[in-house]
Amino acid sequence: MTNLVEVKVPDIGDSSDVDVIEILVSEGDTIAQDDSLITLETDKATMDVPSSEAGVVKEIKVKVGDKVSQGDLILMVEPVEKSGDSGGASSEGSKQEETESKASDSEKIESKSESTEASDSADSEKSQSSSKSSSGSNSETKSEVIEITVPDIGDASDVDVIEICVSSGDSIEKNDSLIVLETDKATMEVPAEQAGDIIEITLKVGDKVSKGSVIGKMKVSSGSSSSASDSSSSKNEPDQKGSANESSSSSASSSDSQPSEPKRAPVPDYPQQVKKRSEGGVIHASPAVRRFARELGVDLSQVSGTGTKNRIVKEDVQKHVKYELSRPKATAATGSFAMPEMPEIDFSKWGDIETQPLSRIQKISSVNLHRNWITIPHVTQHEEADITELEAFRKQMKDEAAKDGVRLTPLAFIMKALVHTLKAFPRFNSSLANDGENIVLKKYFHIGVAADTPEGLVVPVVRDVDQKSVYEIANELAELSAKARDKKLGADAMQGSTITISSLGGIGGTSFTPIVAWPNVAILGLSKNQMKPVWNGKEFEPRLMLPMSLSYDHRVIDGADAARFSVHLSQTLADIRRVLL
Repeated sequence: MTNLVEVKVPDIGDSSDVDVIEILVSEGDTIAQDDSLITLETDKATMDVPSSEAGVVKEIKVKVGDKVSQGDLILMVEPVEKSGDSGGASSEGSKQEETESKASDSEKIESKSESTEASDSADSEKSQSSSKSSSGSNSETKSEVIEITVPDIGDASDVDVIEICVSSGDSIEKNDSLIVLETDKATMEVPAEQAGDIIEITLKVGDKVSKGSVIGKMKVSSGSSSSASDSSSSKNEPDQKGSANESSSSSASSSDSQPSEPKRAPVPDYPQQVKKRSEGGVIHASPAVRRFARELGVDLSQVSGTGTKNRIVKEDVQKHVKYELSRPKATAATGSFAMPEMPEIDFSKWGDIETQPLSRIQKISSVNLHRNWITIPHVTQHEEADITELEAFRKQMKDEAAKDGVRLTPLAFIMKALVHTLKAFPRFNSSLANDGENIVLKKYFHIGVAADTPEGLVVPVVRDVDQKSVYEIANELAELSAKARDKKLGADAMQGSTITISSLGGIGGTSFTPIVAWPNVAILGLSKNQMKPVWNGKEFEPRLMLPMSLSYDHRVIDGADAARFSVHLSQTLADIRRVLL
């Protein structure tokens, strides 16, 4: 009857009821001692649990989603016997006794000698077991708790702690980063001087430290376990060289006992766009992966994880860097910039003040305008349109329109001319896709018109301008303006625009730089028209000129196209009959 050995959860610090997020082996796998079996995750870190036994996995007792603590059963292992051992002469009773002895030793002893596992007779088996127990007690590794302190950091003192790289419960290797410090001139990482398990971190971000300052406490293995391991290896070497008759069989056994690496989902050549994490959202990554990402300057919040529960592995970071380096930066997707906080100023120390709250519209607009200004590369093209004939025609039709209840304004004509130009330059009637690599061309023409109200700026939208007459556009403009002043505009009335007009003609000014209203790629600013002397080839004559300021998203629109667009619009306004062509 085959004897199975239990493999249990070892000491994992103060953690209990820890989530199992990944099973790294399968039944039938051949594993070596210290191979990773499962991955656990606490609120602060992830850790792989190594095997205390070598052999064949016969039965796995846990599954993803289970919660485990120290001493819980993980799986059952059938120890692998060496090819030269028969064990046929062993009695059933002595085998049972040895199995129980092994199970007991496996909970207390971290390292076992692999030189003796079976024998040809019952007497030699007991002798081997006794030798094994003695060897195990000699090589038993004890642990101790030590303080982690800041090493020599040169002449610097009272240095700011800007990042804590590990948490309580983390298992770290020698030279893993513990904290990151920042002086006036540079940043530096403080590495671990030895491997172990973090018990406590006593620092926090913002603290100041110097050489010798306590970082925290960690549990390390006392004694020279590595020396013992080396010694054990050197003792085994003569035996391995001397057993030439077992070379072929042990080679085959070694080949069969290679642990099978856990399979992970393939990392895509083009990582999917990362969904925006909620504030304080957990990023699942080991300390080693975090350090690797930090060395490359990668923001892990922008990396897609392919491990269980979206855990980020090293390959994810490498793919992210490769993709970003090969990606055309001129069309990179929109993002946000972390701006430094403005200092709080007490203005009352210079005189009397009065604090007034922003209106709801102003609060919303301020956020949107700030986002648009810092994320869209703006360029503004200035042009003038000769609207002398257009204005004469408008005044001629003004009284006739009034009889039909229409207040005929220049803006209605400008909107019709703008649609005519948009059809000639469809790229201005588009949006940049979120992937930063495509544009969405729109077949409809909805024009947003910025309206000034006592509560702030609002932008109602006139839909399907290409399908409406000048009279219909003028009527709709009047209705939307009245609703805006009376605070009766619905949210749907301010959405869906393909381009925006911001008109300051009734106030004054010669030109300005309007901010593109995302997701539009252009906005047309209109200033106050004025009479100017224009040279006609023979003499100067007075002409009514309309200043226009076209701001556009330079990622989508080139400067030459913007100039052509402005000239085309100017020519259309100079002779509105072009709209009929």
